[in-house]
Amino acid sequence: MNTIDKLKILSEDSQYDLSCACATGKNDRRRRGEDMRWLYPVSLPQGGSSLMLKTLLSNSCTNDCKYCPLRNETNIKRCTLQVEETAKIFMEYVKKKNIIGMFLSSGVINNPDYTMERINAVASILRRKYKYKGYLHLKIIPGASDAAIEETLSLSSAVSLNIETPGEKYFKDLSDSKNYINDIIRPMKLMSRLTATGERYSRVNLTTQFIVGASSEPDSDIVKYSFGLYKRLNFDRIYFSAYQAGLGNSNIPGEKRFHLRNEDLFTREHRLYQADFLIRKYGFKENEFYFEREGNFDLNRDPKQVWVDAHPEFFPIRINKADKNELLRVPGLGPSTAGKIIKNRKLHDIRNISDLKVKGKQKEKIIPYIIYE
Repeated sequence: MNTIDKLKILSEDSQYDLSCACATGKNDRRRRGEDMRWLYPVSLPQGGSSLMLKTLLSNSCTNDCKYCPLRNETNIKRCTLQVEETAKIFMEYVKKKNIIGMFLSSGVINNPDYTMERINAVASILRRKYKYKGYLHLKIIPGASDAAIEETLSLSSAVSLNIETPGEKYFKDLSDSKNYINDIIRPMKLMSRLTATGERYSRVNLTTQFIVGASSEPDSDIVKYSFGLYKRLNFDRIYFSAYQAGLGNSNIPGEKRFHLRNEDLFTREHRLYQADFLIRKYGFKENEFYFEREGNFDLNRDPKQVWVDAHPEFFPIRINKADKNELLRVPGLGPSTAGKIIKNRKLHDIRNISDLKVKGKQKEKIIPYIIYE
């Protein structure tokens, strides 16, 4: 196959890895073109968007992860990009298009360090031969050696290693070929330590991903581990990927236990993203999340609304006196609107909901929970 034919296959298979802020919807595909599906739109911190090349180096894999359609026992079309080939095509897009970087992952070729050697080789060619100084997000392969991980950090803007499950007992359901403590937790701790203890790696962002619903893990355990990843290991971002039942003719333990439809798992995924945002942007603590009897979030109410319903004594708040943390507990108020309220009330009191310049459903959410004293 030529490079473009490989990219068509490998970029499609990379959709299961969400440890970067790449959009994957149909509208995004229309923007980049169906023939260039490996170019993913990304939102920029300063506003607007650009494109990122997102692909696997190879969809061959020696691992047996039961949730993964690329695992060694599935009958799919396999291919591998060569190191120079990958670097060359990326630089062609850098020169031709408004592209801000690359997310490069891979199935496990032969063994973790052999795979890491190839991923690092692509990055090394880009940095040293082509003098590329832009954004590179590289995947850490589970089980990689300390030396391989350190080299990846030296070449990257961001790195990710998927934690997959909140604990070893759930992980054992999903793989016989990987060891949770040695292959997942050990390298994650090393990534954390290296980025925390020296200027050389301090600029590198750390991300990870949970697979939601492939095992019997409850949301409460995922939230507990999320706090550990943020507070103790100083990870920058956590992603969540709903297991898609039946993908790749899987036989997953979680399917038998939960009997959840794909759409229910996508709702679980959505609730976990909402909880993650509450942790990162709203200052929610671990004991402020409420779960159903089985330990999962309410599928019908978002986690913030559940907290609000459990604390009627907190409301209504005085919108002209409340601090930012109090404002953020109001349904419909987010960090941006709360910041504007604090800024504007220095000039004059807020006397009416229209002063907030919010409309529609957001406005209806806010009204019952505020007073203008």
